Amino acid sequence: CFFVQLIFLFTFYLIFLCYFTHFEWLIYACDLTLDPNTANNYIILSDENRRATYVKEPQPYPDHPERFVGGERVLCGESLTGRSYWEVEWSGWGHAAVAYKEIGRKGGSDCRFGYNDKSWSLDFSDNRFTVWHNNKRTDLSAPSPLSNRVGVYLDWPAGTLSFYSVSDTHTHSHTYTHTTPHSLNPSMLDSGFMSPH
Repeated sequence: CFFVQLIFLFTFYLIFLCYFTHFEWLIYACDLTLDPNTANNYIILSDENRRATYVKEPQPYPDHPERFVGGERVLCGESLTGRSYWEVEWSGWGHAAVAYKEIGRKGGSDCRFGYNDKSWSLDFSDNRFTVWHNNKRTDLSAPSPLSNRVGVYLDWPAGTLSFYSVSDTHTHSHTYTHTTPHSLNPSMLDSGFMSPH
């Protein structure tokens, strides 16, 4: 009957929309690696520099002008412009962030992601999600279903940075607008970069 056909078409449309949206992310997916020269001494890199984990004992890394001294931070080696999408898998607590490569390496808020005008950050711990920029905090509702994977979409030409909770679908969490002329370097902690698939 017509009603059954209508339900079938609507279901097909939803499935198509889901796969089309996922395909759209894949167009802009990028491979990222963390730069060991920027890693703070309390961070260990693993999985071919695709995972950063906080540790309690300082590591004997050599001095480097790019290394973060004030806080547990690390940057990717890739500077992004254009449109880019990547995913971060996390456990316990951590962050997914982007920052100017020129962000401070020493001191307090000058080098803390989200606490200055040179960085944007999504912080997560258990059921708590918070975004930060220029020392302004916005608490977010925990996504349902709860997921330990975050998608980050940077549309640099349009001046937007969006965070998503990723499970079977992409659930929008927050979008920032920016007018920076600078390229942006991703960061993450206590988690690993995932290749969207």
